[in-house]
Amino acid sequence: MTSQHDSDTVRLRLILVSGKTDEFTFSSNDSAADIAKHVYENWPVDWEDEQVSSPNILRLIYQGRFLHGNVTLGALKLPPRRTTVMHLVARENLPEPNSHGQRNREKTTESSCCLLL
Repeated sequence: MTSQHDSDTVRLRLILVSGKTDEFTFSSNDSAADIAKHVYENWPVDWEDEQVSSPNILRLIYQGRFLHGNVTLGALKLPPRRTTVMHLVARENLPEPNSHGQRNREKTTESSCCLLL
C-alpha cells in the first residue's frame, strides 16, 4: 500500500473508539476499502483485543464524515508530507450520503430534557 513517490504517499494516523492509535502509509490512489483491507490484514498487536471479524465492517471517518469504500485518499486532497488523522470504527452499514433530511425528521419526534441544578 505504499508508493515509491513521496508526493504520492499519504500517512494516516488511525484512531479507534478506545483511543488507541497507529500510523500507516498509503498511496493517494488507495480507496477507503483498500485501507480497511490493509489494516485488517496488518492489525496492530496492541489493538488485538479490538480485532474485528471482517474488513468489510471497518469504516473510516474523516472530518466527521464516513468515507464510502470507493473514495480515494487523492480525492480528499490531503496535505502532502503531513500525517492525517482519521477515525476507524466497526460498523455494518453506512448512512446514505443524503440522509441528513431523514435524520432531522427523526429528531423532531425525539424528546430531550436537561435538568440544571
